Amino acid sequence: MHFAQAVAVAALVLSGVSDAVAVNPLPAPRSISWGKSGPLYLAPFVRYSGTRDQNLQEAWRRTFNTIVKLRWTPAVPDVPFPTFDPFPTPKAKRDDIGYRNSIGQVNVKVEDTKAKLSHGVDESYTLEIKDGSSSIDITAKTVWGALHAFTTLQQIVIADEQSGRLSVEHPVMIKDQPLYPIRGIMVDSARNFISVDKIKEQLDAMSLSKMNVLHWHLTDTQSWPIEIKKYPQMTKDAYSRRMTYTHGDVKDVIGYARARGIRVIPETDTPGHSSSGWKQIDPDLVSCANSWWSNDDWPKHTGVEPNPGQLDPAYDKTYEVIENIYGELSDLFEDEMYHIGGDELQPNCYNFSSHVTKWLAEDASRTFNDLLQSYVDRLFPALKKRNDRRLIAWEDIFTSEQMHAKKVPKDTIMQSWNKGLENLKLLTSNGFDVIVSSADFFYLDCGNGGWVTNDPRYNIMENPDSKTPNFNYLGDGGSWCAPYKTWQRIYDYDFTDGLNDEEKKHILGGISPLWSEQVDDVIISSKFWPRAAALAELFWSGNKDDKGQKRTTQMSNRILNFREYLVANGVGAAPLQPRYCLQHPHHCDLFLNQTAIV
Repeated sequence: MHFAQAVAVAALVLSGVSDAVAVNPLPAPRSISWGKSGPLYLAPFVRYSGTRDQNLQEAWRRTFNTIVKLRWTPAVPDVPFPTFDPFPTPKAKRDDIGYRNSIGQVNVKVEDTKAKLSHGVDESYTLEIKDGSSSIDITAKTVWGALHAFTTLQQIVIADEQSGRLSVEHPVMIKDQPLYPIRGIMVDSARNFISVDKIKEQLDAMSLSKMNVLHWHLTDTQSWPIEIKKYPQMTKDAYSRRMTYTHGDVKDVIGYARARGIRVIPETDTPGHSSSGWKQIDPDLVSCANSWWSNDDWPKHTGVEPNPGQLDPAYDKTYEVIENIYGELSDLFEDEMYHIGGDELQPNCYNFSSHVTKWLAEDASRTFNDLLQSYVDRLFPALKKRNDRRLIAWEDIFTSEQMHAKKVPKDTIMQSWNKGLENLKLLTSNGFDVIVSSADFFYLDCGNGGWVTNDPRYNIMENPDSKTPNFNYLGDGGSWCAPYKTWQRIYDYDFTDGLNDEEKKHILGGISPLWSEQVDDVIISSKFWPRAAALAELFWSGNKDDKGQKRTTQMSNRILNFREYLVANGVGAAPLQPRYCLQHPHHCDLFLNQTAIV
C-alpha cells in the first residue's frame, strides 16, 4: 500500500470508522444490531430452559460443549477497511470482570415442535441478549430454526481478550431467516468411495454454515456401493466389501444429519451413468457396458467418461428393477424428494441394444428423443404410484440437444448445471421448479487438470496462445469445466438475472456439486470448504446489502474467519490466502476502492 493510502486509512481508523465487533458470523444474518454497553459474560455453565424437545436439548449440549471447548477467538476482526494505525492506543484493562451480569441460562421457545424437517419448513429465528440480562432468549417457529440460532450463538460467543472468559461483545438482537429453502452440497460416493465419517464431517460443516440439504450421489457407472436387500448381488460392483454402505450406515447418516437440521436426498443416476450393480442383476438391463467409450473416435463415443453404460428403456425388466430399487431406497431415506438422475445420455450407446434397435425399427418415425419420452412416460407415474416422492432430475432430461423428452411432468424439480443463466431462464419459463447447480459457478471439482490418461494433447512443449485451446488445463475428464471455481466466483453469481418475478419464484435454492473422480476421503473436506460456505451465504442472505451493493469485499473477512472456525471445529478446510491477509484485513484486496464490485 502506498504511503498516501496508508495515511488516509489511518485517518479513518482514528476517526472511529473502523469500530466494530470482532465477530462476523457466516452466513451473515438478515438483521443483526449490536448495543454499545460492553461485554456480557457467560457463567461456567449455561442451563437450557424452555421448550422440551430431545433434539433441541441434545443440540444445546453439543453447542455449549463446543463453545467451552473451542474458546473461540475470531481470526479476522469485522472491520470495513485496512487497519493501519500509526498511533495505537493501549487497550484499557478491565478490572471489573467478575460474574455480575453473567449469562447462566438460554431460554428457548419453539412454537411448533412437531414440524417435520421438510422442504419449505420455517427456519426463522430470533436471538436476543439484552443489556444486563442473565439469559439468552431464542424464539423460533420450529425446532429447525432454533438449531440455526444455536449455530449463530456458537459463532458470536468468544473468549474475552483480557480475561479469557467467554463473552458476547455487546447486547445483540438478531432476526434471521433464509432466502431459499434449499441450500446444500452434493457428495459423489460412486467415483471414489467416501466413508461415513467423512460424510459426517461435511454435515458438521454444513450445519455451521446453515446448509440444510445433502444431495447424495450414491451410484454411477464405476461402482455400486449401496446395499440393496432385494438385489444383494449389486454390491459385487462396489470397490470392495469395506467400501459399501449398509442400511444401518444410511440410517446413521440420516440421523446425524437430522439432528443438525439437514435433509438427505439420495440420487441413483438413471438411465445414463448406469452400469455397475445393474449388470449384476441382468446384463440386458445395461446397453453398451462392454463397449469402448470411444472418446478417441467421437462419432462413435458411448460415454462421456469411462466406463460406459446406460439402462435400456426398451427392455421391460428395466422398469421392474428400477421400481424395486426406488421403493427400497425411498423407504430408507425418508425424505419427500428423490433424485432419479437423467443426465448425459449418449445416443450411440443404444446402438448396442437389440431391444432399442427393434423398438426403433417398429416405427420409422421414432427417434432417440421418442425413446427417452417413452421412458419418462412409463417410469415417472410408476415411481409415484410405488412410493410418492417428488422427483428431482438433472435438466438434461428436458434440455439436452443429444437426447431429451419433450414432455416431463411439471412437478419434477430440475437441477440445472449447464449453460448458466440461459438454462435457468428456459426451465423456469417452462414452469419447472429449479435447483441451481450451474457448473460455471458452483462445480467444486473443476480446474484440477484432466484425469483420463494416455492423452496426447498434453504432449506439447509450450503454452498455446489465447486463441488455441490450452489442453494443459482443459483436456477431457475432470477439467472440462475449468478453471477452478473460487469462492468469489460462487458468491458473485446473480442466478436470477434475467428472470421475471414469476420465474424467480421457481428457484428453490442451490446445491454445489463435488464430483469425485479426483476426490476421496483424503481431500474431500478441503475441496468443499470453505468455498461451499460462499454458496451457503448466497442462498441464506444473498450477496448484496440493503442498498443493492454487492458485499463481496465484506464477505472476504467473513469467509477467511469462517475457514479458521471450520478448522477449529475439526473440518479440514483449505486456506484461501496467506495468513498475512487474515491478520491485515483488506490488505490483500486487488482494488483499494471498496465498491469496485457492483
